Amino acid sequence: MIAQPDGVEVVASWEEAERLDRAPLLVVETVQAFLESAGFGRGELAWERIGEGHSNVTYAIAYAGHDLVLRRGPRPPHPPSTHDMRREARVQRLLSAAGIPVPIIVAECDDESVLGVPFYVMERLKGDVVTDAVPAALDGAEGRRGIAFAAVDALAALHAVPVDGGEIATLGHPGGYLERQVNRFAALWEVNSRRTLPEVAELAGWLSASLPRSQRAAVVHGDFRIGNLMYAPGAPARVAAILDWEMATLGDPLADLGYFTATYARPGSPATPLELTSVTRQEGFPEAAELVGRYVSRNPIDVTQLPWYETLALWKAAVFCEALYTRWLDGQRPGDTFGPTLEEGVPRLLQAASERVP
Repeated sequence: MIAQPDGVEVVASWEEAERLDRAPLLVVETVQAFLESAGFGRGELAWERIGEGHSNVTYAIAYAGHDLVLRRGPRPPHPPSTHDMRREARVQRLLSAAGIPVPIIVAECDDESVLGVPFYVMERLKGDVVTDAVPAALDGAEGRRGIAFAAVDALAALHAVPVDGGEIATLGHPGGYLERQVNRFAALWEVNSRRTLPEVAELAGWLSASLPRSQRAAVVHGDFRIGNLMYAPGAPARVAAILDWEMATLGDPLADLGYFTATYARPGSPATPLELTSVTRQEGFPEAAELVGRYVSRNPIDVTQLPWYETLALWKAAVFCEALYTRWLDGQRPGDTFGPTLEEGVPRLLQAASERVP
């Protein structure tokens, strides 16, 4: 944990922030005051940035004997409908009440004088986020298979949450979900890209022309992958919490399953910027077909058109990553080492999407 501001991302006060060219992400004095007013006592604040940080920003916070996590949006400006911390916290509260393992929200802040954007605070969970290494307690044949199977079981449980009544039914409009996804991301490419990659329009046309009929509605996470799960300490593998709910809505559950299988790396598969949990390339992890079979055994559904959903996932990722690349070109992401890799990374995503087309 860090205790001294770096004067760039973290500053001691808004007075110090006003001397910067770019707004800071954490202001120590105002966060301390907020936590004190929220009943967490008094003390010094220490922090550590955690997670990948390509969208919303997450900090581990130690304060007055409490282990917390603060989550906020990126630096403005950004579209008003994105990075909605209030909605993200609400989604987690509703799903917690439905029995889905999520972080426990302990405080929310709408007062933009504290950080410049709304944010919320969660209890910090103990466990492991699995990305490029297997936790020691699970480093065996049974443990490796368990990591993947526990993820699929968590996804099936999420998609089993009833969405036809109560407050959860207000989280989105599942009708027309797939068509809206294709239309929205096709439009985003035109706004966010400075280059012409013909595969974008070609894939958009194919996706629109072969749009599946959604079989049912479910809560869709939008970024469901092993790297967005917290595994409980020890064995057997157990998901303690599903993380990062910023894209959650009501829609087609196969969109989540297709994203999960499209991002599930195995030996011999081409690497793309969407590969954020490279550990599954190691021996001992089950094949994607096994995971699909396990999902269907828990959530019976026709998966014959799953390649369409995998294509959608990779194509959407290309559009999203292109926006990050353009922001890097514009100097909005100084010091970012991920942005420059997307010059070639976005075409690789489009190639991977094209390979899923039957």
